[in-house]
Amino acid sequence: MDRLESMSVFARVAEAGSFSAAAKVCGLSPTMVANHVQDLERRLGTKLIQRTTRRQSLTEVGQTFLFDCLDVLARVEAAEDAARERHSSPSGCLRVNATVSFGTNVVTPLIHDYLKLYPDVEVDLRLTDRVVDLTEEGIEAAFRFGDLPDSGLIARPLRPRFRLVCASPDYLAEHDVPLTPADLAQHNCLLFRDGAPRNYWQFSGLPPVRVSGRFVVDNGAALLSAVRDGLGVALLADFEIADDIAAGRLVRLLCDTATPAWPLALVHLADRRMTAKLSRFVEFVLQRLG
Repeated sequence: MDRLESMSVFARVAEAGSFSAAAKVCGLSPTMVANHVQDLERRLGTKLIQRTTRRQSLTEVGQTFLFDCLDVLARVEAAEDAARERHSSPSGCLRVNATVSFGTNVVTPLIHDYLKLYPDVEVDLRLTDRVVDLTEEGIEAAFRFGDLPDSGLIARPLRPRFRLVCASPDYLAEHDVPLTPADLAQHNCLLFRDGAPRNYWQFSGLPPVRVSGRFVVDNGAALLSAVRDGLGVALLADFEIADDIAAGRLVRLLCDTATPAWPLALVHLADRRMTAKLSRFVEFVLQRLG
């Protein structure tokens, strides 16, 4: 007999309380229901149901086995649903979260291309620099920087990013070009406030370098505007300044001194029943940013 079918019949017997009641639910004869249960008992070498002329009850082994059966059957159903979802056309609203700068510069163009591929999908993109709770806020996928805590989320590693030191040509025309990280002490360094100002800049293989300046801000776009205007030297993400460097609006400094890699991942809930819109989005992001 089919083992999964026998497990399903056994679960129905335990739920219904008798072979005859389970037979009606399963659309089988009471004899066939009994055969399924007996086949399981032969496989396991033990009784699952204690039967008398008046009543039946699960044995201790039967109670434990019932719990495992329900879990296995739920997993099988979830796997079948997921397979059907993957072959179905993605549709519905997908809620995505990213930081303001990364979301503006990288995720938004990415989503434009994703929406062209899947015209039945809508995307609700939430941009914020705080860490959101995916369950509480109904977010299905989020881009996260840094080392991730053990949160129970599924994390798909993406290509790491880097922070680069830069300044405008106008600023450099009036100040000496820094040749080493230590030279930054002589410059007006523009600081990003993340709780406290980030006044220590990290370079690979070197102790943190203390910097200072006359401008502190908690918004990446404002920091980028300030460095473009020639206010000072800034440490910004590669994706924030790539176009400015290519266009000559900014100059990358300390090119021979590397900064540590900035880990990036796409995270989503550990849900067995992944929708088509989410699974396609994960695949799309991995292809483009993995």
